Amino acid sequence: MTVEQKSLWFFAGIVTLLAVASLIGYVLSRKARSESATATVDNLNQRVNAWWGMVIILVLSWLMGPMATVVLYGFISLFALREFITLAPTIRGDHNALFAAFFILIPLQYSLIGMQWYSMFTLLIPVYAFLLLPAIAVLSQDTSAFLERTAKIQWGVMICVYCISHAPALMLLELKGFSGQNSLLLFYLVFVVQLSDVLQYVFGKLLGKRKVAPLVSPSKTVEGLVGGGLSATLIGGCMYWMTPFTFWESLGMSFVIVCMGFMGGLVMSAIKRSLSAKDWGTMIKGHGGMLDRMDSICFSAPVFFHFTRYFFSA
Repeated sequence: MTVEQKSLWFFAGIVTLLAVASLIGYVLSRKARSESATATVDNLNQRVNAWWGMVIILVLSWLMGPMATVVLYGFISLFALREFITLAPTIRGDHNALFAAFFILIPLQYSLIGMQWYSMFTLLIPVYAFLLLPAIAVLSQDTSAFLERTAKIQWGVMICVYCISHAPALMLLELKGFSGQNSLLLFYLVFVVQLSDVLQYVFGKLLGKRKVAPLVSPSKTVEGLVGGGLSATLIGGCMYWMTPFTFWESLGMSFVIVCMGFMGGLVMSAIKRSLSAKDWGTMIKGHGGMLDRMDSICFSAPVFFHFTRYFFSA
């Protein structure tokens, strides 16, 4: 199959799943009687409606080409970093460093991906931004809680810009027998990550009893992690037809994505708890903020990118 045919089959499957979910949500909303049941169904329908919107945006960016996808993820990083900085308050002495992060680093990082400059894309933030952001901040001569303030900004930039940017960077890779099909790898990553989140939520609601880390994320259960994670891994393995992997390689890659996605969700939940927040924002109705939807990708995208490059590059 051509990349266009594979993409159409993939999106057709997603649309079918969302149509079924919308139908189930409609039926449940007609049958819900108690206040708690109604609230649960309303939340489900909000999530499904939000997914419709996100899939439409993903399809449009794919139709407009790779550069549109890079620009889309640039805006995702912008919104995610804004949410992070909003919850991790800064002071006037941080403004110059924040200006550099938002208006220099984000455009530059994604421009490097667009130019396919791999070496600088991987070094810009962990080396140059790591050194220059505190140097810019120190010029304000405000040393109060300087280490904590600098760490917040550096963490925000690493998570929201550097880590997320590895998702569209999958289109940089030159893979054996996979020329011109790299957009499918991005779809694969996003699908496995988000499917894992959904299935862990479903298994947790149906079977969940033992909490993984109740003080960090009360909704995450051992049953949800095992049932949802293994199910997503198996489905990801079956999606090998849209990747350069064999079934067993795809199974292994899916397992890595699921594990890293779970860790990302847990770590980002811990940060939220430390900041006394339930969600990162309210941008996506039913899902919270942009970073609530991207927390799993923050951890899974860089690892998936480098595993793919190391084991499957031409």
